[in-house]
Amino acid sequence: MPNTRDAAARFLKDNNLSFKNPELMSMALAHPSYSQERNNRVNNQRLEFLGDAVLNFIVADYIYRHYKDKPEGDLTKIRAKVVCEKSLFKVAQKLNLGEYLLLGKGEEISGGRQRKSILADAVEAVIGAIYLDQGCEAARDFILLHLEDCIKESASGDYYDYKSRLQEIVQEHTSENVTYRIISESGPAHNKSFVAGVFFRGELIATGEGGSKKEAEQNAAGKVLEDNLMYELILKKLKKGEVN
Repeated sequence: MPNTRDAAARFLKDNNLSFKNPELMSMALAHPSYSQERNNRVNNQRLEFLGDAVLNFIVADYIYRHYKDKPEGDLTKIRAKVVCEKSLFKVAQKLNLGEYLLLGKGEEISGGRQRKSILADAVEAVIGAIYLDQGCEAARDFILLHLEDCIKESASGDYYDYKSRLQEIVQEHTSENVTYRIISESGPAHNKSFVAGVFFRGELIATGEGGSKKEAEQNAAGKVLEDNLMYELILKKLKKGEVN
């Protein structure tokens, strides 16, 4: 298991980062399990919180400036695809971040160095540390260095398949999946309108309307992704009931 300062020093050196306060990077690499074993309250959760906000802002600012023809809803979908756990996990793999993490013995034994959620959270913590030590421009440079290609791919790809995107998010955390059910239908046979509900663990998350059952289901999934409160809610539910 890496020493706290040694791990930070190696990570900074290997990624050509120069910190005024290297202790910030030590904190970014410290998983809560590591701190708990040492009766130490310092871990990377607060930096993860900050890094998540910085990441969302930088990505939102970038796509707002570069994709002036896209409406707000499309920008939301692009951002959601870029800042998701899957994308951050890929960044962590590029950085070999698992090699530098400070983990408790139990987390180490159970494969924490390869766990998607731990690595994705650590990337956000690293971003938070860079922001505090180097400022917004340095954080922007780091984020775009590792995620600009993902942004471009997401902006040009089929991010309109809301059902697939929502399923992808859910299955990053659990073997379960969301389900869809037609709640109501109205109108004459030649011009029907359907209302579909998207459910997770038996709970109705959102509804969507459309001229076909498939369209209604897509719109229901799109509402979950588009509404920040719904999106945050389902992510919290997933993290609480995470299955690896």
